Amino acid sequence: MKDDRHNTGVREHILATAQAIMNGKGFSAVGLNEILKASDVPKGSFYHYFRSKEEFGKALLERYFETYLAAMDEIIARDDLTGAEKLLAYWGRWLDSQTADDPQSKCLVVKLAAEVSDLSEAMRRVLLDGTGQITGRIAEMIEAGIADGSLRITGQPHHVATSLYQSWLGASLLAKITRDGTPLRAAMTETRNTLG
Repeated sequence: MKDDRHNTGVREHILATAQAIMNGKGFSAVGLNEILKASDVPKGSFYHYFRSKEEFGKALLERYFETYLAAMDEIIARDDLTGAEKLLAYWGRWLDSQTADDPQSKCLVVKLAAEVSDLSEAMRRVLLDGTGQITGRIAEMIEAGIADGSLRITGQPHHVATSLYQSWLGASLLAKITRDGTPLRAAMTETRNTLG
């Protein structure tokens, strides 16, 4: 049992260390040696956990979505918030994380999606599944808001969720280009208007 915990800890350490690096440089620009040096693990240990860089990238994205979706689930589970308040808490967290200086908090979807979707079908599928789960949870919060009367949205919840998510992804990308949080603040204003 101790070996399993140790193995999980080493694997998690490699993934967490690499996420911060890749949030800054992207997938292709980060070499295995840089990951190994930053993680302080030997090459053999890396290949014990990951057969290839592609498999490593897939695991990195799976870990990212697992953590991201768990944070969304915490918001969804809050009984003290209406559906509208849950949505605003979610978007507020996005705004805060994408305007912060912490590379671990940055959106890995924004950083890697365009790059790895053309490089790896396995990684593209993880991105597709993960973003689908995110929009599904946003739709769930919209449905809750309609049910509790805190939202008066006329469109289909899933279509509204998809549109809002796409808007925030675009705003996050523009914020990276401009190095300014203005596009994200504009997305929040648009989101508030959409949610009424």
